[in-house]
Amino acid sequence: MRKQKQQTNPYYQGPLSDHFDGLRFFLPNSVNPANSIADLLRWQFSGEKQKWPKRVDPQPHKHKTCMPCIARHDGDNFAITLIGHATVLLQICGFNILTDPFFSNRASPFSFAGPKRVCPPALAIKELPPIDIVLLSHNHFDHMDLPALAQIERLFSPRIITPLGNGAIIAKTGQRHDITEVDWGEQAALSAQVQVTATPALHWSKRGLKDRNMALWAAFVIQTPFGSIYFAGDTGYGDGGHFRDVKNEYGAPLLSFLPIGAYEPRWFMKAQHMNPDEAVKAHVDLESAQSIAIHHAAVQLTDEPIDAPAKALGAALDKYNIDPALFRVLDCGESLSGQHLICRAE
Repeated sequence: MRKQKQQTNPYYQGPLSDHFDGLRFFLPNSVNPANSIADLLRWQFSGEKQKWPKRVDPQPHKHKTCMPCIARHDGDNFAITLIGHATVLLQICGFNILTDPFFSNRASPFSFAGPKRVCPPALAIKELPPIDIVLLSHNHFDHMDLPALAQIERLFSPRIITPLGNGAIIAKTGQRHDITEVDWGEQAALSAQVQVTATPALHWSKRGLKDRNMALWAAFVIQTPFGSIYFAGDTGYGDGGHFRDVKNEYGAPLLSFLPIGAYEPRWFMKAQHMNPDEAVKAHVDLESAQSIAIHHAAVQLTDEPIDAPAKALGAALDKYNIDPALFRVLDCGESLSGQHLICRAE
């Protein structure tokens, strides 16, 4: 009788923990997203997928809340620019920080198949200011875009901060990246004033056929002199405990980037993606002074129409009696200064 070969983790070998069993990462005390192949087929053949436009171009902005992308922000101001999907440029304390850079035409390992983006990035990689830091939350193709990471490395050679196990995948670009891997609760210092900490998210990872949950996923808290900034990456809501934990551990964020898209059908997506109503609950749990919607209207990953997340967010804010100015939907390419965000009540 042939002895079965024991499976090993190709990305990470480290000590056991409350969320790593020696082979795979998992969500302690939570429902792990584990839809079966039968569930996937049931969804794919349900016929509920709504039609998106073939292309939506980023629009130029001329009103006072928008500003050009300058080289750096030092001193008493900072700026954010929505590049598209979960890709945000944060310019703060002299650092240019880019989250989950996704610039390819498809969220797929293939250039000819897979979810195709309908809204191109607001800026091409070569149009970005010098990137110092990349925050990479997990290894799904709409968040870990290896061709984009290779180009960013060639142009800027940034430091990449990412959860455990993802460095081995990023290395497949063939570039010599500066990678810092962090576990949940671990901190990476950018300077004496700015630190980044990985925090739990209700999600999962998978890059190939047999590597499910072999690399960790995370959200990030960026602690700055202005206050903390929370980037949720990709997450379900669950009971909201992981958001309340962030608030209790790091304080109420000045600014949160919360995903509102890719949520239908709920029976399939609920454990891994928030819907807009849940995103508003997360905003409340965090006690975030200001939230910005991400992860919608760029690439069709699920069934809802392209404009459904923004409309549903507006309805949820009305339902919970929250000023829409406190949880904003930015157009792709729109920028806001930190002063405008802080003075939002004027």
